[in-house]
Amino acid sequence: MKKIKWLLFIMCFFIFSFIFIHYGFYTAAKLSSKINIKNASNVFLYDDSENLFFQGNGQKEWISLDRMSKHIINATLSIEDKNFYHHVGFDYLRILKSLYENAKAKEYVQGASTITQQYVKNLYLDFDKKWERKIEEAWLTIKMEVQYSKDEILEGYLNTINYGNGVLGIENASRYYFDKSAEDLTLAEASMLAGIPKSPNNYSPLNDELKAKSRQNIILTSMVNNNYITEEEKEDAFNTELFYIGKKEKYDLATLMYYQDAVMEELHNIKYIPSSLIETGGLNIYTNLNINAQTILENAVNNNLKEIEDMQVASVVVEPKTGKIIALTGGKDYLKSQFNRAVDSKRQVGSAIKPFLYYAALENGLTSSTTFLSEPTIFTFGNNNSYAPSNYGKYYPNKPISMAAAIAYSDNIYAVKTHLFLGEDVLVKTMKRVGVKEKLNPDASLALGTGELNIIDFLTGYSTLASEGIKRDLHLINKITDLKGNVIYEHKNVEETVLDKNVTYILNELLTTTYDYNMLDYNTPTCLNISHKISNKWALKTGTTDFDAWAIGYNPDLLVGVWTGYDDNKLLQTGASKYSKNIWVDTAEGYLKDKESSWYEIPENVVGTLVNPINGNINDEASNKKRILFYLRGSEPQIR
Repeated sequence: MKKIKWLLFIMCFFIFSFIFIHYGFYTAAKLSSKINIKNASNVFLYDDSENLFFQGNGQKEWISLDRMSKHIINATLSIEDKNFYHHVGFDYLRILKSLYENAKAKEYVQGASTITQQYVKNLYLDFDKKWERKIEEAWLTIKMEVQYSKDEILEGYLNTINYGNGVLGIENASRYYFDKSAEDLTLAEASMLAGIPKSPNNYSPLNDELKAKSRQNIILTSMVNNNYITEEEKEDAFNTELFYIGKKEKYDLATLMYYQDAVMEELHNIKYIPSSLIETGGLNIYTNLNINAQTILENAVNNNLKEIEDMQVASVVVEPKTGKIIALTGGKDYLKSQFNRAVDSKRQVGSAIKPFLYYAALENGLTSSTTFLSEPTIFTFGNNNSYAPSNYGKYYPNKPISMAAAIAYSDNIYAVKTHLFLGEDVLVKTMKRVGVKEKLNPDASLALGTGELNIIDFLTGYSTLASEGIKRDLHLINKITDLKGNVIYEHKNVEETVLDKNVTYILNELLTTTYDYNMLDYNTPTCLNISHKISNKWALKTGTTDFDAWAIGYNPDLLVGVWTGYDDNKLLQTGASKYSKNIWVDTAEGYLKDKESSWYEIPENVVGTLVNPINGNINDEASNKKRILFYLRGSEPQIR
């Protein structure tokens, strides 16, 4: 009996506490400053040809609730929030039900956002998924509920939601799809439009009419269940043939929203633009997006990962001469996963870090022919600490090999010996010098890429190599104006020469060994399996860890970086690096197809010498292997 009383006491305590906190928040919201629910962000994003590819609540025609067809109101309430007129911003019973359904299914299958919550998100075009933003959204939801009537909230929501194909607001949607005002929509037309906002790309009848009809049936069924229409009216509406006026969306890309999200992230980090203008003003944002590059990138991802359901990707395409990010994807399909891995994730880079190690080595007196013995090695440090790296696949030459061979095979023993020879802090300083912002630890394993980097941060360093030592910030936004055309921000390239052009040329040539048949010996160059797809000259390096696969390559015209792996850090299977390599080559070669590509001019202080590239010797009569390697003038091998 005492236990029951105690449980009742605890339940009453939590109930009264919830009521007290609940009414406290709502009282505070009522007394706080009023939010403007009709002043949604007018944000227009343009590609590099100044074609509009996204608009947020801009140039919309507002229509009052009492002028809207009852069918669009009833259809929207029925499918989105049937308890809209009875809750105070949050549908607690629906939240509990969705938690139960999601737990039972062990995945996210049902949401519980109310119309008020969705409207808050529409008003404040912010794609941040952090908890701070969630809390802010909850607070704005409370403010909206206490400061405005239900009719005002529903009217604003219907005037701002996305109906696909770049159309926002029910009046615009009605005129776009059916060439009529929203007050004249029939049940058949309204039930079709009400189904679009859940997934505008999937459920727009102009994009996929079969999916749109299936969604319309769900809408009509919900209207029957909620007593808005009869079963007979449902059948008549579903069987009504609809004729559409609008045209299919110009850019039908599943990855385009990743680029948009990255633009919004960069926008919020520009100090010259106050957040108040972003949230309540109007902006024309001219980006560096190249639709051709984005399309090629998306096709490369789809063609190579279509059979690997849960493998994910992050890829960035850069114009090295300007630092412009012309294409980007943070995943395979934005509709299935909004997490932007190109912006928000950091992964171990593996051997993709080695070009920066070898740049430092070349700058500090080593040459393309410098050899180290590569064999199973245990490195012992002070305090009896030891480190025993291994080569991929346990392949060891058990003989001295040149730097050229070490790069071609991505030899780990050679890399660690070089790293320790230079001093562990040299690679850290080199990474910082080329523009990588992430703090890295100067330990022995850093030479094998144990540090975690964001792909854009990492490619900033690679862009410096691709630009012959000139460091530039990578950027997505070129210019921003207000809606009157006044320029309020323009990107200005800040360029700094941080590397030696002679040494950079030598390194770039060494990175062409990774797909060269002349390098076949005791091992195979790491990118030889995609060499049949390569027609341009590239500096190319891969990086593989247990969980990550990278492919990064460049020439003076283009830099492409690709990461593939699993969000849950599932182990990569043997050979899984082929996915990142094939996405890379299909993107890089696809973009330069039918274009003239270039390579770097040999600096005056650099000479090429025909040598055995495996051991670096100039007079190796025992081998017929020959390749031109490059050296600083005076450091090349001499015939003796």
